[in-house]
Parts: sequence; C-alpha cells; structure tokens
Amino acid sequence: MTIGARRAYAAELVGTALLLATVVGSGIMAERLSPSNAGVALLANAVATGGILYVLILGLGPVSGAHMNPVVTLIELAFRRIPRARVPGYVVAQVIGALGGVALAHVMFGLPVVQHSEHVRASGGELVGEVVATFGLWLVIATASRSRPSAIPAAVALYIVAAYWFTASTSFANPAVTLARSFTATFSGLRHADILPFIGAQVVGGGLAAALTAWLLPNSCVPSAGLPSPQAKET
Repeated sequence: MTIGARRAYAAELVGTALLLATVVGSGIMAERLSPSNAGVALLANAVATGGILYVLILGLGPVSGAHMNPVVTLIELAFRRIPRARVPGYVVAQVIGALGGVALAHVMFGLPVVQHSEHVRASGGELVGEVVATFGLWLVIATASRSRPSAIPAAVALYIVAAYWFTASTSFANPAVTLARSFTATFSGLRHADILPFIGAQVVGGGLAAALTAWLLPNSCVPSAGLPSPQAKET
C-alpha cells in the first residue's frame, strides 16, 4: 500500500467521522435548544451539515477526492477515476468513520455510545426522496465540476441543505451515513429495518445519475468534489 493510499483512507475516515459527528451532534443540540419546534431543529441540522460539508470537501478534496460516500466512490470507479484497488479501503474507511462519528457525538453530549434508533422512515415517499437526493447529489458534482470546479464544495453543501428540506427523507443520500444513523436514538436516527431500503434507493439514484451524466457530459472529466481524484497506479 502506497503512502498516497494510506493518506486517502485516513482522509475518508476522518472526513466521514466529522460529517456524522456534525449531523448527529447538531441534531442533538437543536433538539435540546428547540424541543418543541421540529422546524427550527431541522433548519439547524441542515445548516450545520452544509457548513461541515463545505469545509471538509475544500480541505480533504486534494487528498482523497472527499467522497465520504460509498455511492460516490462506486461512481468514480465506474468512470475509472479511482483505482479499483482503493475502493475497498475507501468504503471501509467511510463506514468506520461514520460509526465513529456517531459515537463521538454521543460522547460529547453525555449519551450512551451505542444506541438503536426506533425512528421509522419507511414510507414510499421517503424512499423516492432517497432516490432523488442521491440522484441530485451526483448530478450537482458532475455538472458543477464541468462548469466551475472550484465551486464544488459550495455547490454540494448548498444542495444538501436544500435537499434536507425538499425531500421527504431529509436527504441521507449516503449508505455509510444511513448505516451509522441507525445507531443513534436521537433526532437524526432511523431504525435498523429501514437501512436496506434506504441504501437500495440510494444505489438506484446514484446509478441513474451516473447514466445521465455519462450521456449528458460525454468525454468530460468530472472529478469528485471538483478536485482531482487519486490516480495512483496500484492495483
């Protein structure tokens, strides 16, 4: 394993951990400060998530591409912009980071480190919302990186803030996030039974977006986060 690969895995782990710590931690804080106002809590959760996405993509993009999302990693692989040998390391780092971020949020707020959510997210509208959220995420990455690569951190952050509000699911759009959020019984959780349907919807949304952008943007370089994806030669 090259030093570049190790750095990329570390960036994906730390980035995903900080993302989940923000998603869960801001949800806990919002619920404590506005216990009777779900709208204010969701707004605070959305703004905090958008803010952390912006700084993480800006800072970690040059190291790993700042995927922090297995669907993005798999699309990058499909377009041959990440070495196949790196994919397992990326996905493992993302999942471990996501679980660690949830645990970190619990520790910071004095909660049990591991919880099990009972938050039901099983409606057809929520599953459609996950298809739409993930579809839009890749569409934003692909199209914005073609027109203005330096704007990708802001574009992704703004899209996620908007998707928190316009999708019925509040835009998980990420299998690692989905799995990790089943281990918190706080504002941002979802029950274990809803994990696979959500991930299935995310894969469908990502696949549809990848197919569309392959046709819409032929022969274009669409690096994740608007920054060069790692192009190491290891196999």
